[in-house]
This record gives sequence, structure tokens and C-alpha cells, in this order.
Amino acid sequence: MPPSAVCASAQRNDAVFVERRRGAGIIVSVPGSYMLADHRNARGERRVFACRAVNVSPHAIAFAAPVRGRLGERAFATVDQLGKFKGKVIRLLEGGFVMSIVASDGEREKLAARIDWLEQFKNFDVMDQRSDCRFVPSNPYSRLVFADATSEDCFVLDLSASGAAVAAETIPKVGTVLALATVVGRVVRHFDGGFAIRFIERQDLRRLEARVSPEAVRSFVTE
Repeated sequence: MPPSAVCASAQRNDAVFVERRRGAGIIVSVPGSYMLADHRNARGERRVFACRAVNVSPHAIAFAAPVRGRLGERAFATVDQLGKFKGKVIRLLEGGFVMSIVASDGEREKLAARIDWLEQFKNFDVMDQRSDCRFVPSNPYSRLVFADATSEDCFVLDLSASGAAVAAETIPKVGTVLALATVVGRVVRHFDGGFAIRFIERQDLRRLEARVSPEAVRSFVTE
């Protein structure tokens, strides 16, 4: 679905619902954040990374995420509309991971009820409060290019004509000028697990996904 169609459709409180699989929870794209036990900053504090839950069941959650961790590493996550979870990394995915959910039988029943509510919630329209319509790119992986020509993989949480929300290993200072693939912008704020970029120029939504894809960086460099 092109960005214009995504924006025109009712975005369900920033959650994009794809389909329902019997016996396997619900496939979604819901924003959240997570911490990994062995990933800490210079002060010894656990790093917070932004992510999206892409499959949720009462026993496990699959995340599209910028940092995967290692098998068996303890993980702590907060998922919008679902709550807080703890568990371990039980599977590594290309561009993410799956964590188990540690919970009592009663807690799993409550989670199952919330998952069922999410399934029903997709039938209700909720207005997006941002001045610019935002959408989740079909390929959320991109690359940050800094002023010194260094670059780093990143995870795009959402896009709009005027900017993007991004998660990455590096958190640039507010005011830093950089490029999201081939689109130049400036870091305007931080949030738990990531940061917001405002583009220097408003973008054409029909071309934006192509311009922020990793392939765009490779094409630009080889030209």
C-alpha cells in the first residue's frame, strides 16, 4: 500500500493491523520500547531502544528492532496498549528478535484479553493528531549518514513529509545535522529509545520510502 493510501486510511492510534492468525496471537505493528540486560551505556545504565511489536501472543512477542541482543539474554519491554513485559531472547530474526513472556496464568489471561481487544480495535477509526500524516514504511531499515561521512544502520519507526522517528545504536545530540539515507535533516528531540529528525525540506510522500532506503545510500555512493 503506498504512503498516500496509508495516510488516507484510518490509522488506529499508531497501530497498523495486518491479519489474525489462529493460535498464533495477532500480527500487528505497534510501537514500544525495550531494554536488554547486557546492553548498557557509559554510566552502566541499561540502554532503551525503540521498536515495534510485530507479533504478539500470551507467551511471546516478536519485535522489529535496531539491536537484537543474544539468545538467552534477559529482555524488558513496554508495548503501547499492551503493557510491560519481561522474559528472555528466545529467537533472533533478521532485523529483530522474539522474547518470551514471564507471567502467571492470570496475567496471561489478561494479556489474551488485551490481544483480543486489539483485534476488535482495528474496526474503530481514530484520528492522527500530528499536523503531518505519518506512516510506517514497508521496509523500516535505513542508514544514518553523519557529517564526517561515517554511517550507521538504523530503524525507522515512522515517516512523514516533514520528518522521521528513528532508533539506532547512536543517539545524536539535538541539533545534529545528518542524512536519513539521502534525505538531510536535523535532530530536534529525543524520546525513550530513539530520536526525531526534521527534514530540511518537505518531502514528496510518493518518493520518500525510496529515498530513505538503504539501497538509496548505495546508489548515491556509487554514482
